[in-house]
Amino acid sequence: MKRTIKKASLLLASLSLFTLTAISQKSRSKVSAEIRIPMQPQYWEYDTAGAEFITNRGVEAVHIKNGAPLFVKGQQFSNGTIEYDVALGEGFPGICFRLSDDRKTGENFYLRYFGATSPESRTTLQYAAMLDSMSLWDLTDEYQAGAKLNIPGWNHVKLVVSGKQMKAYVNDMEHPAMIVPELEAGTTEGGIFFFGGRVTMANLVIRPGVVENLDPAPGYISTYNDPRYLRNWLVSPATDFAYGKEVVPVLPYMGPTTAKDELPDSTTRWSPIKAENRGIVNLTRRYGRVVNNGRRLAWLKTTIYSDRPQERLLHLGFSDEIWMFINGQTLYVDKNQFGSPNQKFPRGRCTIENATVKLPLKQGKNEILIALANYFYGWGIIARLDDTDGIHLTASVQ
Repeated sequence: MKRTIKKASLLLASLSLFTLTAISQKSRSKVSAEIRIPMQPQYWEYDTAGAEFITNRGVEAVHIKNGAPLFVKGQQFSNGTIEYDVALGEGFPGICFRLSDDRKTGENFYLRYFGATSPESRTTLQYAAMLDSMSLWDLTDEYQAGAKLNIPGWNHVKLVVSGKQMKAYVNDMEHPAMIVPELEAGTTEGGIFFFGGRVTMANLVIRPGVVENLDPAPGYISTYNDPRYLRNWLVSPATDFAYGKEVVPVLPYMGPTTAKDELPDSTTRWSPIKAENRGIVNLTRRYGRVVNNGRRLAWLKTTIYSDRPQERLLHLGFSDEIWMFINGQTLYVDKNQFGSPNQKFPRGRCTIENATVKLPLKQGKNEILIALANYFYGWGIIARLDDTDGIHLTASVQ
């Protein structure tokens, strides 16, 4: 009997060892060998007027002279680790990965250098998706961070990318300087390129499959749990909108005027659009970038049902110009133009901190209508009520 138990134990141990070995081999099969990209011209696609291959501090490097991109030849990146060194000069040196075949969509991470820096300055680092060749930095205020930079000297960057998530390390390899819980470009694999102003890059190393146990599923985003966000909208097609033109001019003495002649009518074509996980209604994803320095306009509408007449506060973010109506009456007109005197906090970006609007709700159905103009980078709105007491937000907009 003892001999039978001993044989069974040995068999179980052998099976366990076989299983662990198979799992280990399967795990290792997903991890490719380390790839080092030499800083030599034949490994890169670039504009010869925009880059120069040099030796910097005894290291093979490339000096970017005018911000022109340098594409790594023959590399497709999906998940893993990317490491490189950057010596700052002028501009915003960074990397784009998972770049689409048409080179218009990918994930951007970069450093900002304004001549001085501080670990407390959250403008030092930025993640932003690139859609249709347009960086969405002004729609991703949450994805900024501080870091201690070496000036002069090399700064070591390590990006760990797994599915939807990314951890970014800058100089401190023990603590990530930035965590991105959900990458937003929508690509899962693609090329890699560097960009910057006048900076020097070196020591590019790619470790496919090395994700340091980072979960590929999207991470926690606090807005997901918040029912106060207005998430379900209808949107009109985008149209050209001449500079200087207004949807409805509102002078200080006019008060809330009716503007029925300017509002969409029964001929307007509408299609559903939902806020993304951070609460942003992202029109750039729907309509792409603005071309030829143009200005364009689209209409958005949603419905709020109230059990009683009441006034609520609407926290509102927008980019770049907004005309807002409630039940056919002008409610709010404003601009959030980056770099101008009318830019909103923080620094002209679209965030829930841009504005607070008093929202007079009647009992029953209330239609919120927004005209949104754009000419500069990302295009969208974010809207959140202060409270939903006596409020009903339908899953489908009517």
